[in-house]
Amino acid sequence: MKVCGIIAEYNPFHNGHLHHLQESICLSQADYTIVVMSGNFMQRGTPALMDKYDRARAALECGADLIIELPAYYATGSAEYFALGSVSLLDKLGIVTHLCFGSECGDLDFLSKVAHITADESESYQKCLQSHIKSGKTYPSARTAAIIEVCPELSSSITGLTTPNNILGIEYIKALNRFNSPITPITLKRLGSDYHDIRLGMNQSSATAIRQAISNDVDLEALSSQMPNKSYEILSEYLLENHPLFPSDFSEVLYYKLLTEQDIGFTDYIDVSKSLSDRICKNLYAFDGFEAFCNLLKTKEVTYSRISRCLLHIMLNMRKKELDSYINELDITPYVRILGFRKASANLLTEISKASSIPMLTKLANAQNILSEEAYEKLKKEILINDIYTCIRASKNKKPMRNEYSTPIVIV
Repeated sequence: MKVCGIIAEYNPFHNGHLHHLQESICLSQADYTIVVMSGNFMQRGTPALMDKYDRARAALECGADLIIELPAYYATGSAEYFALGSVSLLDKLGIVTHLCFGSECGDLDFLSKVAHITADESESYQKCLQSHIKSGKTYPSARTAAIIEVCPELSSSITGLTTPNNILGIEYIKALNRFNSPITPITLKRLGSDYHDIRLGMNQSSATAIRQAISNDVDLEALSSQMPNKSYEILSEYLLENHPLFPSDFSEVLYYKLLTEQDIGFTDYIDVSKSLSDRICKNLYAFDGFEAFCNLLKTKEVTYSRISRCLLHIMLNMRKKELDSYINELDITPYVRILGFRKASANLLTEISKASSIPMLTKLANAQNILSEEAYEKLKKEILINDIYTCIRASKNKKPMRNEYSTPIVIV
């Protein structure tokens, strides 16, 4: 049996995602596809447009067989941690044979060479990297310059190293190597609009462009050509009953957290440096919303996305010591949580239950009896993070808050 793994956010699921899913099945000749999907908060430090269950349903309706949730500590992390958590889950399932990811270059050999250089962290590479960082370059730019110095033959292909999908691809390969995983990586050249492009195209717009259009109240029919029919139907139905969520919806929660902790600073939180903590405190009374504050705090060295992730970590009370406890453990991911599956692929759950090295959760009510004490504590933290999302969503839509424990998994 061949099983292809995909790592995604699907925020929302669009034509580019469908192309990736279909090509992944073709290239890997997979019998089944398992998607590791971010929950209710994204890697760029933003809330999901619509909740994880509806996004899981869209992916299943469009051909995925099984959706599992990537814990927030990885889903909202840097590329390294995002990849580490995702690959760990796929590896621990024990049945995944391939991992297919999109990249701007579409060149697995190039990405593998860069992964080896950056994972090996030779003395010469580290020296070059630190030199460029001290000169004022951002980390991605400093890394690119260091790689060229250490391995000049890669210079002709290196221009795309700072693009988001190439960066993630490198980290996926590093994570596979770290776990000595038998999973075979495959990369697919990304088509359509650039990841950051906010313009709607004819057929292959980015998720960023779709979210931007929704935030600008564009007629939903304008998005119908950008998404598979099932995904468009699910999004349309969701938006008929719910307002989508954006960073600005969390502004008051964030500001309250910043105000109450300004005296002690924010260096205990993931990714927050001393200089950023000081800048937050210095500019606190100029706060004018989540996104405006990100723009105020960003610098040449620290990008908007990095700032957004940092503020999200503060708001969600995600501390460095907690992330360290995840990373320092052998399993890294202590359980696998199912969000949804296709009825026709139900035997996948049986195969996972036989092969997985970590417990599988289909009902939260059973979690305490299945998980170790440490794993259960981590699950409770994840549930709290999701509760913050559902609380804001309930408030914005003037509806009762949904209980995570009573929400069933999606079956199509």
